[in-house]
Amino acid sequence: MHIADGVLSLPVVGAAAAVAGGGILYAVKKTKAEEVPLISLLSGAFFVFALISIPIGPTTVHPLLAGLLGIILGMQAFIAVIIGLVLHVLLFQHGGLTTLGVNLILVVIPALMAGKLFYSMKRLPVFARAALAGGLAVVSCVLLLIILLLLSDPVYGEGTFSTINILAIAYMPLAAVEALLTGFAVNFLYKTRPELLQKDRMKELSENGG
Repeated sequence: MHIADGVLSLPVVGAAAAVAGGGILYAVKKTKAEEVPLISLLSGAFFVFALISIPIGPTTVHPLLAGLLGIILGMQAFIAVIIGLVLHVLLFQHGGLTTLGVNLILVVIPALMAGKLFYSMKRLPVFARAALAGGLAVVSCVLLLIILLLLSDPVYGEGTFSTINILAIAYMPLAAVEALLTGFAVNFLYKTRPELLQKDRMKELSENGG
């Protein structure tokens, strides 16, 4: 997500920044040196894909890769995404500095949910659960964005052609595309690099929540 400065209310921005800051600190604390190359690789992927953006009202529609990030990185998605978002703001003026926390949690919270969902549905084929996780990650992101917009100003939901309605419609095709993309990508990794899907942090996530 690339929400610009001044779109959301200060309480919403402040609360999101606090959550994002806590998540980043926790992720950094739990990160091992050997995990840095993988985090860097996926951060680069997020940076590139998220540059494909279409302005829609106060934000933009662009690939999120939330499902893939959540499945492979878990909490380390906080690190990968914040690096990409900071570079987007500084290099291309996508998003805003004050809304970095909001834009971060809009991607990472759905990513964590997608990771938990993927590792809890062990009876389904890898492609099916990855696709489901990838698609639902986009839907969750949009729902969270809608909540934050309404908390900031109810005007975003007024009228047939309101910002919220347009966002919901615009992200529907993206949810389908990301479902397929995540399904194929994770299924490929499962066959070629299965160790990437067997991180201790994700095992713990599955055992504690699934």
